[in-house]
Amino acid sequence: MLCALIMAGGKGTRFWPLSTEEKPKQFLNLIGDQTMIQMTVNRIKPIIPIERIFVCTGEQYVDLVKEQLPELPDRNIIVEPEGRNTAPCITLSAMIIRRYYPKVNMVVLPSDHLIKDEDKFRNTLIAADSFIKENDQAIVTLGINPTRPEVGYGYIKYGNKILKSNDFNVIKVDSFVEKPNLENAKRYLKKGNYLWNGGMFIWSINNVINQIKMYSTDIYDALIEVMDINEEMLQETINKNYQNTESISIDYAVLEKSKDIYVIPSCFEWDDVGSWESLDRYRDKDESGNILVGKSKVIKANNNLIISSNNSVIVEGLSDIYVIENDGKILVGHKSNVANIKELKNII
Repeated sequence: MLCALIMAGGKGTRFWPLSTEEKPKQFLNLIGDQTMIQMTVNRIKPIIPIERIFVCTGEQYVDLVKEQLPELPDRNIIVEPEGRNTAPCITLSAMIIRRYYPKVNMVVLPSDHLIKDEDKFRNTLIAADSFIKENDQAIVTLGINPTRPEVGYGYIKYGNKILKSNDFNVIKVDSFVEKPNLENAKRYLKKGNYLWNGGMFIWSINNVINQIKMYSTDIYDALIEVMDINEEMLQETINKNYQNTESISIDYAVLEKSKDIYVIPSCFEWDDVGSWESLDRYRDKDESGNILVGKSKVIKANNNLIISSNNSVIVEGLSDIYVIENDGKILVGHKSNVANIKELKNII
């Protein structure tokens, strides 16, 4: 049996002003008609029923989760009192999921990724789940075959030990590598045994809790009450103890220390939608290369990014610019500088 944890507590600052602290990018429809979190849930529903899908988010986003995922049971919304990075988030969620499903495998997914070939993605998850059923002390991560020398992602270096699961290669991880500079990214691409780290993991629920107990004792000790406390006291206990956890990523807390980690090289099209440039890669464009979202129109204009959330925006006779209208703000600039848009936040 497979459960899913979707992490949805991020504030999405890289997409300001479209993404705000009140409504971050996982709750926006950046790529298509669905929001990012809706896409994430609908992507896995064919293999994981909604009652086994859990969302961990901040208290300020609970209403947004309920609004956008009305089928999700209330008990499946795990509320973090504050953001403490991914290790406390995953530990808390694993302990809560174990209350209802004590012997399941769990897949951990970010809420704001784009995956194009969904059938291939689901088949990869099924293969990982099958591998964990046969190797319950192992951790499987999905590594993305790199298509360019990307400096914005971490990498997974894999070794020579290759196993099989459902016709998928499952390869022993050699090491996790931090985001490289451009020279190293080109070298990784050329060497061929490096994959992008997509931040997606599959493990047994009991194994992840044991791994935290072994390698991040402070987090385990702070949250251990969560597994056995009665339902009426659960959120109060979380609120009291969560502040005592170390703020650390699951990569540093567990993955870089664990001895039994494997990767499945995954060839589905993937992007973490972490930059404005990613919209340029994946959003539909008109015949003149313009991306138009909301009440946006262009006249004799080319290669522009125009996003309007509330008011009409019309661009005439201009090329290679961005116009972002949201939350009472209008930002206009050269499209080549869109990656630096968040630097304008302190000016407005």
